[in-house]
Order: sequence, then structure tokens, then C-alpha cells
Amino acid sequence: MRENFRTSLWLALALVLALKAGPELLAGPVALAARQVTDEAGRSVRLPERIERVISLAPNLTEIIYALGAENRLVGVTDYCDFPEAARAKPRVGSVLSPSAEQIVALKPDLVLATVAGNRAESVATLERLGVPVYATNPRSVDDVLASILHVGDVLGEEQAALRLASDLRHRLDALGRRLADVSLPRVLFVVWEEPLISAGRESFLTDAIARAGGQSITATFSAAWPRLSLEAALEEQPDFLIFAYHGSPAEKAAERSLRQAQLKHKPGWREFRAVRQGKVIVVSDTINRPSPRLFDAMEELARTLHPEVF
Repeated sequence: MRENFRTSLWLALALVLALKAGPELLAGPVALAARQVTDEAGRSVRLPERIERVISLAPNLTEIIYALGAENRLVGVTDYCDFPEAARAKPRVGSVLSPSAEQIVALKPDLVLATVAGNRAESVATLERLGVPVYATNPRSVDDVLASILHVGDVLGEEQAALRLASDLRHRLDALGRRLADVSLPRVLFVVWEEPLISAGRESFLTDAIARAGGQSITATFSAAWPRLSLEAALEEQPDFLIFAYHGSPAEKAAERSLRQAQLKHKPGWREFRAVRQGKVIVVSDTINRPSPRLFDAMEELARTLHPEVF
């Protein structure tokens, strides 16, 4: 329960920032270095030729670094970087929302990796004023997640490892697409947050992930990445499934599904969803909320749940 709370809190913080900020806010001066790259926010970043010490300011970036085999160069992570287990032992620099500039500088990083959706523009600007290069990622689709892996691999000098990882994930994605090629797409509501009701819009990688898993989000056309909508508006759409994310084992997710189903049947408004009355409440791994390699596990899990007949 504690881990689920931490993960939900991290996502909530990222949502608040995504509603208020944009890539254009992540701008500022950077210190001179040996090479110049353009990050996913369109910022020009000057980096040392060789990155020996890197700090991650988001859980998904920490996962990518480990997946690339570059964890020995990872010298700092946030309080919410909980996967893989070894990441918990890394020095902590604070939360995603408010990392400590003092702790970051003390760790003497060559590079800090950040995200547009999760990190504050003020945090990035502070680090850059202190001469710390910051590279920001901004994945807004599943393809963008693959691109981010390649970009992180490039700045870390792990190009071959990134190519292998991205290729493997691409093969899995293509195989999933072939399996789901002829299925009808159920309409779904992904509940990122219940009160206020927040889902995923067209600027979110999550909307694309749902589509790749064989679902059609009822908020896919909303312009914001994480739009709010009223419960009444959601009820008018009457989605075929309600989807929630949860941190835990398969057995714990099954228990959470049963609990949510029971709670929603007695919750004003929510009990009016046809999906609730028909028992079509889905609980998937909360890794679907992270634009990391494990997102592809979550997409496959959701696809199996939505379309058991093709698996």
C-alpha cells in the first residue's frame, strides 16, 4: 500500500506540472562543455564528451539507465525511483517535484536527466545556473518512448545497448499489433485520478499505449495531456471498461480489482457506469504510467485483459 501511494503521488505531481507547464518553460543557460546536443524539449545542451556521473530526476529515466547497463554511472536518483530494487540503494536527491540542488551539486554530476512532464522548470533553471547540464525527455507517444531510449543511450555513450533495447521493444510492439490487427476496439476510460476525475488526452503517451493494447480511450481527442472531466461527462460516454493502475503483484492486483469493483458499486455516480454493473473493471500494473521499457509489459498485460480471445 505504501509503494502504491508513493507511485500515485509521483504521478499526481507530474500531472499538476503537465497541466501548468510545457517544453518551452525548460529553457536557460548551460555551462560550456565538449559537445552540444538538442534535447526533447528543443533545448541546446552542452555536455562533456564522456558522461561518467549522471543523476536521474524521474523513475522512468532511472529504469532506462539500468536497462542500458549504465547503472554504475548513476550517482543519484529521486525518492520515487524504486525499480529495479538496486536503485533504492542509490543516493537520494529528493522528490521529482522538488529535488535538492545542493545534494545534486554535491554529487558532482556530468549530466542530470529530467522530464518535461515531471520536473519543474525552476529546478532545471537552478541547476543550469549552477553549471550542471540538464537533458530533458518529453515522450508523448509509444514511439517517443523508444526514441527517448535511443536519445538517452546517445548522451550516455551507450548507443549499441540502446539500439538493442529499442529494437527488442519494437519487435514486441509489432508482434502485439499483428495479434490485435482484426479485433474490435472497446471504448475505455483510464482513471488516472478519481477526485477530480483525470484521464489521459491526446498529448499523453498513455493514450497511445491504450490504443496499442487494443483499446479506444474516450478521452483520446482531449487536447491536454492529462485532462480533467466531470463524472457526468464520463457517464454520458458509457465506456465498455474502466481501467485503473495499481502497484503490486498479480495476486494483489486481483484483490484490488475485487475491492474497487465492490466500492464502485456503492459509490454515487460511479455505480451508474454500465462497466461497473457488468463487472468490467480492469486493474493493470502501474508501470503503464511510466514511459520506460516496462511500459511494453503493461501494454501486453492490458491487451490480454481486453482481448483474451486472441491470446
